[in-house]
Amino acid sequence: MTSHTATSDTTPSETSPAHTAASQTATTATTPADSDWFTLQKQAHREFGTRVAGIQDWDAATPDKEWSVRDLVRHVVQEQQWIPALLAGLTLDQARRTIQPLGDDLAAEWATHSALATSAWQAAPADAAVQLSYDTVPVLDYLREQVSDVTIHSWDLARATAADESLDAALVDAVWTVFEPQRDTLEASGLFDSPVPMPDDAPLQSRLLALTGRDDRR
Repeated sequence: MTSHTATSDTTPSETSPAHTAASQTATTATTPADSDWFTLQKQAHREFGTRVAGIQDWDAATPDKEWSVRDLVRHVVQEQQWIPALLAGLTLDQARRTIQPLGDDLAAEWATHSALATSAWQAAPADAAVQLSYDTVPVLDYLREQVSDVTIHSWDLARATAADESLDAALVDAVWTVFEPQRDTLEASGLFDSPVPMPDDAPLQSRLLALTGRDDRR
């Protein structure tokens, strides 16, 4: 797994595992309708929140190489901190000035910023534009990216804490439509290790994780 460094000044999507793929998602018969992604965002946050609630060892290692459980949760919370400001139309520089350092209670910080981000998503016009670190993109591209990021990291956190690793089937289906069209370019983005060989008849969750360099068989 490619390692990342979670810092307070990381701009949104610099360490997101989905930003390369989300901006180029192919439209297929199984791609969720635009409105479904707002529902999927809530489910992704429920998945991550369930794993956060079960953390016992915040210093445990994670599949993200140099990240501990604390680092992983901090990264995901920091991504949520940017969302309300960016969806309100602020530039990166303006949004950065609204970001406050996180406290030590990361479970409480997750609860706070997950709720704020979810409220912002529900109020966001689907056709608005959002300035990110790599481009200005439609709200729905940013939303797909964030759903994918939180979903994949939910599995990372589950693996790190010996929690239930099963992800919601609708989330897995949706995130597959983001990553699969980019299977040949994910490693080149610098955010992933090489895809893990996986049988075609493996569960879709296993094949999704394999695209991102994760192997749920071990």
